[in-house]
Amino acid sequence: MSKFKSKKDNALPAVNTASLPDIVFMLLFFFMVVTVMREDTLLIENRLPQADQVEKLEKKYPISYIYAGKPAKGYEKFGKEARLQLNDKFADISDIRAFINAERAGIAREELVDFLTISLKVDRDANMGIVGDIKKELREANALKINYTVGTGSALDN
Repeated sequence: MSKFKSKKDNALPAVNTASLPDIVFMLLFFFMVVTVMREDTLLIENRLPQADQVEKLEKKYPISYIYAGKPAKGYEKFGKEARLQLNDKFADISDIRAFINAERAGIAREELVDFLTISLKVDRDANMGIVGDIKKELREANALKINYTVGTGSALDN
């Protein structure tokens, strides 16, 4: 008889899970860096008009968005005419001043308050009456830096 017994254990060794937390945290950090959070939920139709001479707006200054257009599907109870959306709710033209004052108060650095830009995202089928009313209210709120957001393309396709 032999002194040494040979163990014939054909089972696979256990999987080493020591590096598993490192992989999980690396994936977590990756998705945290590349994920873009949605700013506002659109309650209106927002098919932007097209223009061929477009400049990109720099993000180094604060930007506030005002949306205008017909209510989207599911919001038909608010009518079929163009409506105004500030942040995530429908609003009236008279609410613009309070919105601008709240946006100015929300700016962390005092020296950037004068650089607040209002970006209008108006549906291509909205009439110009609502745009004129918005601009008049912005003048009264002393928000004079206005930007129109458009899509890139031929202006003849509007």
